Amino acid sequence: MLILVLNCGSSSIKGDIVHHTSGERVSSLRVQRIGKLDGASMILNGMESALGKAGASHETALTFALPKLLGTLPEGARIEGVGHRVVHGGQDFVAALRIDDEVEAAIEGLVPLAPLHNSINLLGIRNSRKLLPDIPHIAVFDTSFHRTIPRRATTYALNQELAEKYGIRRYGFHGPSHQYVAARAAEYLDTDIRDLRLITCHLGNGCSMAAVEYGRSIDTTMGMTPLEGLVMGTRCGDLDPGVLLHLLRQEELEVDECERILNKESGLKGLSGLGNDMRDIEEQASVGHEAARMSIQVFTHRIRKYIGAYAATMGGVDAIIFTAGIGENSPLIRHRVTQRLNFLGALLDEEANRDVVLSRQNPVHQFSRPQSRCHLLVVQTDEEHSIAKEAAHLVLGQDEVASAKTIPVAVSARHVHLDRETCDRLFGEGFELIPKASLSQPGQYASHQTVDLVGPKRTIKGVRILGPLRSKNQIEISRTDEFYLGVDAPVRASGDVGNSPGIKLVGPEGEAELDEGLICAWRHIHMTPEDAEYFGVRNKDIVEVAIDSEGRDLIFGDVMVRVSDKYKTEMHIDTDEANAAEVSREQEGMLVSTSACARVLRRTTRFD
Repeated sequence: MLILVLNCGSSSIKGDIVHHTSGERVSSLRVQRIGKLDGASMILNGMESALGKAGASHETALTFALPKLLGTLPEGARIEGVGHRVVHGGQDFVAALRIDDEVEAAIEGLVPLAPLHNSINLLGIRNSRKLLPDIPHIAVFDTSFHRTIPRRATTYALNQELAEKYGIRRYGFHGPSHQYVAARAAEYLDTDIRDLRLITCHLGNGCSMAAVEYGRSIDTTMGMTPLEGLVMGTRCGDLDPGVLLHLLRQEELEVDECERILNKESGLKGLSGLGNDMRDIEEQASVGHEAARMSIQVFTHRIRKYIGAYAATMGGVDAIIFTAGIGENSPLIRHRVTQRLNFLGALLDEEANRDVVLSRQNPVHQFSRPQSRCHLLVVQTDEEHSIAKEAAHLVLGQDEVASAKTIPVAVSARHVHLDRETCDRLFGEGFELIPKASLSQPGQYASHQTVDLVGPKRTIKGVRILGPLRSKNQIEISRTDEFYLGVDAPVRASGDVGNSPGIKLVGPEGEAELDEGLICAWRHIHMTPEDAEYFGVRNKDIVEVAIDSEGRDLIFGDVMVRVSDKYKTEMHIDTDEANAAEVSREQEGMLVSTSACARVLRRTTRFD
């Protein structure tokens, strides 16, 4: 399938006709210097030409250049869809979606959150919809990959009424790039991405990092706007808000001028006084330019600081990935960032770092030593291919699911799974659990036996043990239980207890101080293979489930599907979620999406 991928920037237009599976380019368009007095230029498949008069607008450029691009299609080929990069999706758009007039208006409503980006993205959407009215147009949002970041990482410490009123929270950007390189790294390592902890470093004129835990973004450096986080080409990144207030007072700046300084005159440009091109800064640093040297030191220090933070957040890291213009092409920056990461098990191979050469045939290069526990990788990003795949997913209707069947929804209260050794310590050598009641999943039962959970703050008595015994201890609690006990339990799939906190268990015959095993269960659906085939989902897919609870429309997002012939189809949520959603007994839900695609223009409550 051929997808036209359109990316309209503040002074440029990128258009590529892409095979959605291979990423091969059929044709490529670049329009540069839009709005400049010396006139815009167009590069079509490597051939450069002038584009109209000086000061040409985006609309003029699109009207002229897009038909030229479409005219390069081979005979008999046709565009099946258009994928549009849209920088900001706000709180409502959490995945790619089909564009209609209502969606277009909603994207326009988000312009205040990204005034330098969304308004230009919108021009590309409107012009191409006029030019290609009979094919699907898909919006792919920079922010959507970061929809899984937990609220503790998206919430600013502001008055929450004010934050809610103006949509002030951390969103994150560069989503297609982070998602793409994380997936390519997992392929290279021959490991399911849902078993990896990755740190992705997108380093170009715009820079951001993401902590990708088991395939989900759980933190990122950019915030409400692309201004937060790392030092960038012309953007300042992290800044004490007091600095902004001080500048406003001392320089008597207008808001627009202050915004221009932070976005256009800061970062590497402001630090070095040489401009925003890292190649020029590296060259000048090598001949003694002190400001250039300081620029590189500040730039790499910020990256290394976030690597440490994200490794701590995830309890370790399996691979650190560098991508984009600087990340892919600067051995010096990669060296300065990774030379002191031995404590993470990341051992730099200097020769491999110097020898990085990437191509479409070889898009991944490893520059860590063979004995390194944490892999150091350079991965060639391809945001256009990522957008094309997302768009094709919707054009082919792969986000749609069969909906005639409903899925039972059950509430899973706190409970304990024990291994043989721990059971013996708590109840005596060779003790066997005594079944009290069968559970919905075949072969599972609630036992008569209970234990006490002893946390740093309080104790929860009489927590039920579920049988039969397992190979690993696992204690599943709710968020409310976390705060009551005084612990911090990660959200994990059942069985994934590595690097989770431990807790003390007290039984009638003894005690056990566990080193790990305490989790909050990732909301999930147990599903039979037959139902998985019916719904068109696979094991570990992430879906959305809609329910009607007490007359309210509710959507549970970020639901993991777990497929086994040992299961009975049923969705499990914890007691906190059930209480908040007012879920009743014998509640049922409808699978509404296999890609967590949500178009929340109607009034709904979301649980993400």
